Amino acid sequence: MQPLLPDWAADDIDPQIPSPARVYDYLLGGFANFEVDRAVAAQMIEIIPEIPRTARANRAFLQRAVNFLAAAGIDQFLDLGSGIPTAGNVHEIAQRVSPHARVVYVDIDPVAVTMSRKLLADNPYATAVHGDFTDIDGVLDHPQVRELIDFHRPVAVLMVSMLHFIADDDLAATVFDRLRETIAPGSYLALSHLTSEGPPEQMDRMLAVTERVTGRGDRLRTRAEIMELLGDLVLVEPGLEYLARWRPDPDEPPVEVRPLDGYAGVARKQ
Repeated sequence: MQPLLPDWAADDIDPQIPSPARVYDYLLGGFANFEVDRAVAAQMIEIIPEIPRTARANRAFLQRAVNFLAAAGIDQFLDLGSGIPTAGNVHEIAQRVSPHARVVYVDIDPVAVTMSRKLLADNPYATAVHGDFTDIDGVLDHPQVRELIDFHRPVAVLMVSMLHFIADDDLAATVFDRLRETIAPGSYLALSHLTSEGPPEQMDRMLAVTERVTGRGDRLRTRAEIMELLGDLVLVEPGLEYLARWRPDPDEPPVEVRPLDGYAGVARKQ
C-alpha cells in the first residue's frame, strides 16, 4: 500500500520516483521532498560537495534578475521550470515594485504546481500551470498563460537552471526560436545554465546521477553554445557571466566564483 501523502503533494504522485523540482527543493533546504529525492541529492553531494551552494547561487541569481527586470519596468513574468515555492518567489519580488505585476509559474512537477497554487490562492495576478517547457507551443498557448500574459507587451521569460534538461540541441534551438518569435520587442529572457567547462570526471559522474532523476541524459553546454541559443537577443551588462559575477549584491559578502556553478545572463529583444 502506498503511504499516505502529505497535504502538499498531489494525489497522483509516486513518492518512489525522484523529481528534479523536489531534489532542488531539498538542496535549498526545503521540506517538500521525499526520501527518494533526498537519496539522489546525497549522491550528487557525494560527487560534488558544492552542489547545495550552486543551488543557492541559482536562486540568488533569479532574485537579482527579477529585481533588475522589475526596476526596468517589466510587469509580466513567465517562469519556466519554476520549481517548488521558497523564500523570495518571483511574484513577491515583482509585486513589491508593481503590485499588479502578473506572474505565471510553469512546472512539470505536480508538487511544484500544487504548492504554488496554494500559495497564490488569494493572488489574482499570479498562477501556476502544469506544463512541460520542452513543449513550448503548449506552454505559450495554455489558456491560463494567455489569460495573464499579454505577449503584445514586454514580458520577462525566466529559464533558470533548466536548459541542461534539453539534451537535444535542435529542440533547444526550437524552444528559443519560438520564444523569440512570441515575445514583443522590449522583452527579456533570463537564464542560467550548467556548463561543461568544469572538471570532466566530475561532470561525467554528475550527468550519470541526473539521468536517474530526469530519465534522460542532460546536456551541459559551453559558453559559446549558450550564446548561440540566444541568437539575436542582446545581453545586458555584464553579459553572459559566471553566476556569482552577474550583478552581485554590493551589500552581500563576495561569493567565490566557480566554473561548476555555470553561466547566467539576461538578454533583451530589440
